[in-house]
Amino acid sequence: MGSSFGERLRQERITRSLTQAELGGSLYSASYISLLENGKREPTAEIIRQLSKQLRMAPQSIEEWVQPSYPEESEYLLASLNARQCWDTRDYAAAVESAGKAAEQAKASRDTVTWWNMAYLQTNSLMRLGKCQEALDVSASLIRHPMTIASAALSMRTRQVMAAAMMGQGRLQEAIEQATMAVDLGAGDTEEEYSSYLAALQTLIGALTESGRLDEAWTHCQHLSNAISASTPAQAAGEMHWVIGNVAFIRQDIRMGLDHHAQASRLLSPAEDLARWAQFNKATAWVRLAAGIVEPETLLALERSELAHSVVGSSPTEAMEMSLLRARWHFLNDEPDKALELLESADFQSEELPAHIAGDHFLLLGKALQAVGRPHEALTAFRNARESAVQTGAEDLRAEADAEISKL
Repeated sequence: MGSSFGERLRQERITRSLTQAELGGSLYSASYISLLENGKREPTAEIIRQLSKQLRMAPQSIEEWVQPSYPEESEYLLASLNARQCWDTRDYAAAVESAGKAAEQAKASRDTVTWWNMAYLQTNSLMRLGKCQEALDVSASLIRHPMTIASAALSMRTRQVMAAAMMGQGRLQEAIEQATMAVDLGAGDTEEEYSSYLAALQTLIGALTESGRLDEAWTHCQHLSNAISASTPAQAAGEMHWVIGNVAFIRQDIRMGLDHHAQASRLLSPAEDLARWAQFNKATAWVRLAAGIVEPETLLALERSELAHSVVGSSPTEAMEMSLLRARWHFLNDEPDKALELLESADFQSEELPAHIAGDHFLLLGKALQAVGRPHEALTAFRNARESAVQTGAEDLRAEADAEISKL
């Protein structure tokens, strides 16, 4: 019938994570919903009324989909659908491309809702690829848009992803500011807004922890812990336990850290999201080694992360972080030569690391150099660690670097 009804119906269904059977409910079969989405059946007024209930939309909004569409509208709706499918299959590079195309065409057609959703999807896809600056560039257009300014929910989502991107660049103070503003906007009234609030809270905890503001981070961890209930989805609850465990380890509350990470390990599934599972095991190994815990469980987490990253792939930064982890493992096991081999590798480009991670690299490099009898080079490494700490506002790292410098 030359309309966008089927395409819009499919888009709204996928946005709400509904299957065709769930959308049809007890009235329409999955195959009938498929016929509607493929334009092989015309929607009646009764069908529109029932679907509006299922989608929690006004019937008038769905009636507009029946109007004839322009070819360019069909094109960007298909691009937006493809972007969401790429996101669901974790093909983030393709999601960036399709979402960018859809956003550009939607903007030209003055479809601000689709433009916003696609720009936001593009930003998150860029983050999954580790392209923090590009994510910030896109989110800058979101935060200035009248739709975002007028909506606390959209502002919270945008500021959360901006904070995560800034943290990825080592801009910890700016990340704290953005994440704090996101959290202060509140949890909202819908499940989606509450999920965004929890994401903002976790980002704030991460930035505070990296900055050495552990008491503040732990206070927010209590709020996060109180939010976990029997109805919290397993994957979400696992990530929340993961964050709390990280802070507990860094605060030297080892028992609490082990407990929360054990719960996260039970809840997070590699089948659900292998990339996140890889990151969880990397974080587990990181905080365990930072706490000086050199046990088989620590090595298991390190090896799981290495294996998972070999399957899902890793960015150059992630690859260096994994090398840094393995080097820390060697150093704590009295193998400074093996640690140096990794830290001084030609593939290890510390200037490409976020400043707070580079600071950890220089600190470990200095310790390894000192252990093999190269004190002058160790002093340079410790000074570089201190410079990185000052740059990011990581007070704990600066204090440790100063302590090492004073020994030489």
